[in-house]
Amino acid sequence: MIHIAAFVTAVVAGGIAAMSGFGIGSLLTPLLAVRYGTKLAVAMVSVPHLVGTTARFIGLRRQVDRRVFLNFGILSAVGGLAGALLNARAGSPALAIVFGCLLVFAAVSGLTGLVDRMRFGRGAAWIAGASSGFFGGLVGNQGGIRSAALLGFDIRKEALVATATAIALIVDGARMPVYFAIETRGMVAQWPVLITTIAGVLLGTFWGVRLLRRIEERTFRKLLYTLILVLGVYMLVHGAGTLRANSQMPGATSSKLEARS
Repeated sequence: MIHIAAFVTAVVAGGIAAMSGFGIGSLLTPLLAVRYGTKLAVAMVSVPHLVGTTARFIGLRRQVDRRVFLNFGILSAVGGLAGALLNARAGSPALAIVFGCLLVFAAVSGLTGLVDRMRFGRGAAWIAGASSGFFGGLVGNQGGIRSAALLGFDIRKEALVATATAIALIVDGARMPVYFAIETRGMVAQWPVLITTIAGVLLGTFWGVRLLRRIEERTFRKLLYTLILVLGVYMLVHGAGTLRANSQMPGATSSKLEARS
Protein backbone atom coordinates (compact mmCIF):
# COMPACT_ATOMS: atom_id res chain seq x y z
CA MET A 1 0.00 0.00 0.00
CA ILE A 2 2.83 2.40 0.83
CA HIS A 3 4.30 1.85 -2.63
CA ILE A 4 1.10 2.91 -4.38
CA ALA A 5 0.65 5.95 -2.16
CA ALA A 6 4.31 6.90 -2.59
CA PHE A 7 4.13 6.57 -6.39
CA VAL A 8 0.96 8.66 -6.76
CA THR A 9 2.29 11.32 -4.38
CA ALA A 10 5.63 11.37 -6.20
CA VAL A 11 3.93 11.91 -9.57
CA VAL A 12 1.92 14.84 -8.19
CA ALA A 13 4.97 16.23 -6.38
CA GLY A 14 7.14 15.99 -9.48
CA GLY A 15 4.52 17.79 -11.56
CA ILE A 16 4.05 20.57 -9.01
CA ALA A 17 7.82 21.03 -8.62
CA ALA A 18 8.24 21.30 -12.39
CA MET A 19 5.77 24.19 -12.42
CA SER A 20 6.76 25.94 -9.20
CA GLY A 21 10.33 25.00 -8.29
CA PHE A 22 9.29 23.22 -5.08
CA GLY A 23 6.95 20.49 -3.85
CA ILE A 24 8.78 17.15 -3.83
CA GLY A 25 10.01 17.40 -0.25
CA SER A 26 6.84 19.16 0.94
CA LEU A 27 4.59 16.32 -0.22
CA LEU A 28 6.71 13.19 0.06
CA THR A 29 8.32 13.81 3.45
CA PRO A 30 5.09 13.88 5.53
CA LEU A 31 3.87 10.71 3.78
CA LEU A 32 7.05 8.69 4.36
CA ALA A 33 7.52 10.10 7.87
CA VAL A 34 4.35 8.33 9.02
CA ARG A 35 5.89 4.97 8.10
CA TYR A 36 9.63 5.47 8.59
CA GLY A 37 10.01 8.42 10.95
CA THR A 38 10.97 11.99 10.08
CA LYS A 39 14.74 11.54 10.18
CA LEU A 40 14.86 8.61 7.75
CA ALA A 41 12.06 10.09 5.62
CA VAL A 42 14.02 13.30 5.03
CA ALA A 43 17.05 11.27 3.95
CA MET A 44 14.96 9.02 1.70
CA VAL A 45 13.18 11.94 0.01
CA SER A 46 16.53 13.56 -0.77
CA VAL A 47 17.13 10.84 -3.40
CA PRO A 48 14.02 11.38 -5.58
CA HIS A 49 14.38 15.10 -4.90
CA LEU A 50 17.88 15.08 -6.41
CA VAL A 51 16.76 12.94 -9.37
CA GLY A 52 13.71 15.10 -10.05
CA THR A 53 15.67 18.33 -9.68
CA THR A 54 18.33 17.05 -12.08
CA ALA A 55 15.71 16.02 -14.65
CA ARG A 56 14.01 19.40 -14.30
CA PHE A 57 17.32 21.20 -14.72
CA ILE A 58 18.14 19.26 -17.89
CA GLY A 59 14.83 20.29 -19.41
CA LEU A 60 15.12 23.96 -18.39
CA ARG A 61 18.89 24.54 -18.17
CA ARG A 62 18.92 27.10 -21.01
CA GLN A 63 16.37 29.23 -19.15
CA VAL A 64 18.50 29.85 -16.04
CA ASP A 65 18.89 33.57 -15.37
CA ARG A 66 22.62 33.88 -14.65
CA ARG A 67 22.33 37.35 -13.13
CA VAL A 68 19.72 36.24 -10.62
CA PHE A 69 21.54 32.97 -9.99
CA LEU A 70 24.80 34.73 -9.13
CA ASN A 71 23.26 37.59 -7.11
CA PHE A 72 20.56 35.57 -5.37
CA GLY A 73 21.24 31.88 -5.82
CA ILE A 74 24.69 31.45 -4.31
CA LEU A 75 23.80 33.27 -1.09
CA SER A 76 20.47 31.43 -0.97
CA ALA A 77 22.28 28.09 -1.10
CA VAL A 78 24.82 29.17 1.53
CA GLY A 79 22.07 30.53 3.77
CA GLY A 80 20.09 27.32 3.32
CA LEU A 81 23.02 25.15 4.38
CA ALA A 82 23.69 27.38 7.39
CA GLY A 83 20.05 27.22 8.42
CA ALA A 84 19.97 23.44 7.94
CA LEU A 85 23.02 23.00 10.19
CA LEU A 86 21.45 25.22 12.86
CA ASN A 87 18.14 23.38 12.50
CA ALA A 88 19.56 20.29 14.21
CA ARG A 89 20.29 22.35 17.33
CA ALA A 90 17.64 25.05 17.28
CA GLY A 91 14.66 23.33 15.69
CA SER A 92 11.38 24.61 17.16
CA PRO A 93 7.70 24.51 16.20
CA ALA A 94 7.64 28.27 16.79
CA LEU A 95 10.05 28.66 13.85
CA ALA A 96 7.65 26.74 11.63
CA ILE A 97 4.85 29.12 12.66
CA VAL A 98 6.98 32.18 11.86
CA PHE A 99 7.98 30.59 8.56
CA GLY A 100 4.35 29.84 7.74
CA CYS A 101 3.42 33.46 8.45
CA LEU A 102 6.14 34.64 6.06
CA LEU A 103 4.83 32.35 3.32
CA VAL A 104 1.22 33.41 3.87
CA PHE A 105 2.24 37.08 3.78
CA ALA A 106 4.21 36.54 0.57
CA ALA A 107 1.32 34.68 -1.05
CA VAL A 108 -1.35 37.18 -0.05
CA SER A 109 0.89 40.05 -1.19
CA GLY A 110 1.25 38.38 -4.56
CA LEU A 111 -2.41 37.50 -4.99
CA THR A 112 -3.50 41.04 -4.07
CA GLY A 113 -0.93 42.70 -6.35
CA LEU A 114 1.13 44.28 -3.55
CA VAL A 115 4.28 42.44 -4.58
CA ASP A 116 4.06 43.88 -8.11
CA ARG A 117 5.38 47.16 -6.70
CA MET A 118 8.50 45.41 -5.40
CA ARG A 119 11.52 44.66 -7.59
CA PHE A 120 14.88 43.52 -6.24
CA GLY A 121 18.13 45.29 -7.08
CA ARG A 122 21.52 43.70 -6.57
CA GLY A 123 21.82 44.57 -2.87
CA ALA A 124 18.27 43.47 -2.12
CA ALA A 125 18.88 40.26 -4.07
CA TRP A 126 21.78 39.38 -1.77
CA ILE A 127 19.65 40.00 1.32
CA ALA A 128 16.66 38.13 -0.10
CA GLY A 129 18.83 35.20 -1.14
CA ALA A 130 20.62 34.80 2.17
CA SER A 131 17.55 35.35 4.36
CA SER A 132 15.19 33.13 2.35
CA GLY A 133 17.78 30.36 2.26
CA PHE A 134 18.54 30.67 5.97
CA PHE A 135 14.93 30.63 7.16
CA GLY A 136 14.07 27.84 4.73
CA GLY A 137 16.97 25.73 5.93
CA LEU A 138 16.16 26.50 9.55
CA VAL A 139 12.70 24.93 9.30
CA GLY A 140 13.66 22.30 6.73
CA ASN A 141 11.64 23.62 3.79
CA GLN A 142 13.63 25.86 1.47
CA GLY A 143 11.81 25.50 -1.85
CA GLY A 144 8.68 27.49 -1.01
CA ILE A 145 10.38 30.56 0.42
CA ARG A 146 12.97 30.47 -2.39
CA SER A 147 10.29 30.58 -5.08
CA ALA A 148 8.43 33.30 -3.18
CA ALA A 149 11.58 35.45 -3.10
CA LEU A 150 12.31 34.80 -6.77
CA LEU A 151 8.90 36.22 -7.65
CA GLY A 152 10.34 39.60 -6.66
CA PHE A 153 12.52 39.53 -9.78
CA ASP A 154 11.32 40.56 -13.21
CA ILE A 155 11.89 37.19 -14.88
CA ARG A 156 9.67 34.86 -16.88
CA LYS A 157 8.17 31.68 -15.47
CA GLU A 158 10.64 29.33 -17.18
CA ALA A 159 13.58 31.37 -15.88
CA LEU A 160 12.13 31.41 -12.35
CA VAL A 161 11.69 27.64 -12.18
CA ALA A 162 15.02 26.98 -13.92
CA THR A 163 16.92 29.30 -11.57
CA ALA A 164 15.23 27.85 -8.49
CA THR A 165 16.14 24.39 -9.78
CA ALA A 166 19.79 25.32 -10.29
CA ILE A 167 19.96 26.63 -6.71
CA ALA A 168 18.30 23.47 -5.40
CA LEU A 169 20.94 21.35 -7.14
CA ILE A 170 23.69 23.12 -5.20
CA VAL A 171 21.92 22.47 -1.92
CA ASP A 172 21.21 18.83 -2.83
CA GLY A 173 24.82 18.24 -3.79
CA ALA A 174 25.99 19.53 -0.42
CA ARG A 175 23.51 17.71 1.80
CA MET A 176 23.33 14.30 0.07
CA PRO A 177 26.70 13.02 1.38
CA VAL A 178 25.57 13.87 4.92
CA TYR A 179 22.33 11.91 4.55
CA PHE A 180 24.09 8.92 3.05
CA ALA A 181 26.67 8.90 5.84
CA ILE A 182 24.05 9.01 8.60
CA GLU A 183 21.17 6.96 7.17
CA THR A 184 22.92 4.49 4.84
CA ARG A 185 21.40 1.31 6.30
CA GLY A 186 17.88 2.65 6.48
CA MET A 187 17.96 4.02 2.93
CA VAL A 188 19.40 0.80 1.49
CA ALA A 189 16.81 -1.28 3.33
CA GLN A 190 13.98 0.75 1.78
CA TRP A 191 15.30 0.67 -1.80
CA PRO A 192 11.95 -0.51 -3.30
CA VAL A 193 10.24 2.65 -2.02
CA LEU A 194 13.11 4.77 -3.33
CA ILE A 195 12.79 3.24 -6.81
CA THR A 196 9.02 3.80 -6.72
CA THR A 197 9.31 7.46 -5.74
CA ILE A 198 12.07 8.10 -8.29
CA ALA A 199 9.88 6.68 -11.07
CA GLY A 200 6.92 8.77 -9.92
CA VAL A 201 8.92 11.98 -9.66
CA LEU A 202 10.39 11.50 -13.14
CA LEU A 203 6.95 10.91 -14.64
CA GLY A 204 5.52 13.96 -12.89
CA THR A 205 8.48 16.11 -13.91
CA PHE A 206 8.05 15.13 -17.55
CA TRP A 207 4.44 16.29 -17.85
CA GLY A 208 4.99 19.19 -15.45
CA VAL A 209 7.69 20.78 -17.62
CA ARG A 210 5.49 20.42 -20.70
CA LEU A 211 2.56 22.05 -18.90
CA LEU A 212 4.77 24.89 -17.65
CA ARG A 213 5.50 25.94 -21.21
CA ARG A 214 1.81 26.09 -22.07
CA ILE A 215 0.34 28.11 -19.22
CA GLU A 216 0.23 31.91 -19.40
CA GLU A 217 2.54 34.07 -17.31
CA ARG A 218 -0.27 35.60 -15.24
CA THR A 219 -1.82 32.19 -14.61
CA PHE A 220 1.56 30.81 -13.58
CA ARG A 221 2.09 33.52 -10.96
CA LYS A 222 -1.38 33.05 -9.48
CA LEU A 223 -0.82 29.29 -9.37
CA LEU A 224 2.56 29.70 -7.69
CA TYR A 225 1.24 32.14 -5.10
CA THR A 226 -1.63 29.75 -4.37
CA LEU A 227 0.81 26.86 -3.83
CA ILE A 228 2.91 29.05 -1.54
CA LEU A 229 -0.24 29.99 0.41
CA VAL A 230 -1.17 26.32 0.84
CA LEU A 231 2.34 25.51 2.04
CA GLY A 232 2.26 28.46 4.44
CA VAL A 233 -1.06 27.38 5.95
CA TYR A 234 0.25 23.82 6.28
CA MET A 235 3.36 25.06 8.11
CA LEU A 236 1.18 27.16 10.44
CA VAL A 237 -1.15 24.27 11.27
CA HIS A 238 1.69 21.77 11.63
CA GLY A 239 3.75 24.11 13.80
CA ALA A 240 0.80 25.01 16.02
CA GLY A 241 -0.14 21.34 16.42
CA THR A 242 3.41 20.37 17.37
CA LEU A 243 3.67 23.30 19.78
CA ARG A 244 0.40 22.32 21.42
CA ALA A 245 1.50 18.69 21.75
CA ASN A 246 4.83 19.70 23.27
CA SER A 247 3.14 22.02 25.75
CA GLN A 248 0.99 19.16 26.98
CA MET A 249 3.90 16.81 27.57
CA PRO A 250 5.28 18.47 30.75
CA GLY A 251 1.81 18.45 32.30
CA ALA A 252 1.37 14.81 31.52
CA THR A 253 4.79 14.02 32.96
CA SER A 254 4.16 15.96 36.17
CA SER A 255 0.76 14.30 36.68
CA LYS A 256 2.42 10.89 36.39
CA LEU A 257 5.01 11.87 38.98
CA GLU A 258 2.30 13.11 41.34
CA ALA A 259 0.34 9.89 40.90
CA ARG A 260 3.44 7.84 41.74
CA SER A 261 4.19 9.90 44.86
